[in-house]
Amino acid sequence: MLRVGVMVSGGGTNLQAILDAVDAKKITNAEIAVVISNNPNAYALERAKNHGIDAVCISPKEFDSREAFNEAFLAKVDEYNLDLIVLAGFLVKIPAAMIEKYEHRIINIHPSLIPSFCGVGYYGLKVHEAALARGVKVTGATVHFVDSGMDTGPIILQKAVEVQEGDTPEVLQRRVMEQAEWVLLPQAIDMIANERII
Repeated sequence: MLRVGVMVSGGGTNLQAILDAVDAKKITNAEIAVVISNNPNAYALERAKNHGIDAVCISPKEFDSREAFNEAFLAKVDEYNLDLIVLAGFLVKIPAAMIEKYEHRIINIHPSLIPSFCGVGYYGLKVHEAALARGVKVTGATVHFVDSGMDTGPIILQKAVEVQEGDTPEVLQRRVMEQAEWVLLPQAIDMIANERII
């Protein structure tokens, strides 16, 4: 049974998609052991509690230095003996020591077709604003392994989503979530849990 930790900064819609997929047996051989947020007000923590899952908040603001936070963060993650860490809208830079320790065991969902609209500064609505400003006809989402770069790790899955006439960043964001993110992330977890990818 794959022990999964999900890290979220906000509402947790991707987390909800994962929980729903577990409940519907679309994700098998995996259990969500913990949900960790850097934001004490993240609704994702409520979603975890409602599912009987440990909900932990650990914020950089609680520490005197980023180094102190990074150490405490890694120690907290280690407590749960996780096989897989899922970044589902987690807006904190993952410490290098954690990337090294959990090499090939951290995945991220990004709301574009990497390598487009990714890297430093591309998160949340900013990704969709950039896609619309560029005039692309197709966007989408990508699940990838996390490495020491920003959105540079090996790609696991991608799904294209059509950009429609009159889209606003908010409308496009919602369509990408519904048609791609909420589909891909559970699928990737299930693939890893059932050893269909290395």
